[in-house]
Amino acid sequence: MRLNVTESNYWLVLGGLHVLNGTAPLRADEPLILIPLELQAPGNTLVLRWSDLGPVELIAGDCRVRSEGVALFPGMRPSQEVRSLLGDGPIVPLFYLSDTSDGLHVYSQIRFLEEDACFIRITSSPLAEPADSLRWLPEAARLHSEQALFLNNHQRYYRKCFVGQELEYKYTLTPPVDIWTANLDLYRSLLAGDLPGYVMEYRDEFQAWDYLNHLYEITAPAAELGYVSFIPTTDGKHLVKRKWYAEDSFERRESHTYGVEVEQFGDYITNVLGVEAVRLPSFRRVRYDVNFESVTTGHVYGIFFDHCSLLDAPDVVLHQCELEYLRSRTAIAADEAAVLDEMAEIAQWLEGFLRARGLNDQRGFYSKRTFLKDSVSARPELALAVR
Repeated sequence: MRLNVTESNYWLVLGGLHVLNGTAPLRADEPLILIPLELQAPGNTLVLRWSDLGPVELIAGDCRVRSEGVALFPGMRPSQEVRSLLGDGPIVPLFYLSDTSDGLHVYSQIRFLEEDACFIRITSSPLAEPADSLRWLPEAARLHSEQALFLNNHQRYYRKCFVGQELEYKYTLTPPVDIWTANLDLYRSLLAGDLPGYVMEYRDEFQAWDYLNHLYEITAPAAELGYVSFIPTTDGKHLVKRKWYAEDSFERRESHTYGVEVEQFGDYITNVLGVEAVRLPSFRRVRYDVNFESVTTGHVYGIFFDHCSLLDAPDVVLHQCELEYLRSRTAIAADEAAVLDEMAEIAQWLEGFLRARGLNDQRGFYSKRTFLKDSVSARPELALAVR
């Protein structure tokens, strides 16, 4: 079957939800709606807002219906125009297609809400079939099915490059700093598209954090140098965070263990970790995060503004802005090398943002461990016994 359509390179495909979730077999003549778009395909991630589509044409076989993009899914249900072509049932956005001289690439829908939908590319190499032939559908459905665990479960569509490693630039800011306003300015700037090629992380772009941190510097054995910290969680347990490094640096090995019951931190360090440690002052960390991702690679990054103050000396504070690689939203092999290139690009943009607000734009690696050690050096009475 081939549709009688006007020339287009980019398409939104609507159809039965069973194509994605496998609750019914794919029919030989599976009914679909193709909607030609003018939106050029990114490399990995696409968010379609229905209100941005304007007037659209719905094509199913020889039938054509006009509609407004914003009216396609009122209340997430198919509109009358959609149902007139496909009938009743769970009709959803299925795919976005990029059909250019390089071939056909398919993007699967991974989130769908009343206002928009998010798609990521599932073809590592292009398909030979043109979009309007519909012969690409069985292969697209197969590729999606192969990664159903990854694609069909809420926020499980992430992978991690550099597993067990933290990649982070730090900018130490001279107090006083209004971290809320700085973070809000950053958020609005990214939302406005001031960093081309990046979009806000879908439905998780702005976060607020406020937690205690009980940190111990690990001093022996040599292979274990770094720190362990105990962060109380809302269930009465602790997140135990380990970082391994001899000196502050861009890349550090790390681990996070959730749900740990700890009565005495010193006992856990000795009996569970089997290391020697020095207790450093406990602190409270108030942090505001903005998360965003590259539409080209699917790599997700965070920029955080935080305020750390010692529990026993609240006047001793550290303000920082941090840029960190977080995770990757990709259904195909992630491009690890691109992480470093993108972080350098983002850092350059961020430094301009900081300079424009009179904040420190010097890239560094000054860690919380070093801050705590410096605080004790300046005020020895802040030193604590291991317990």
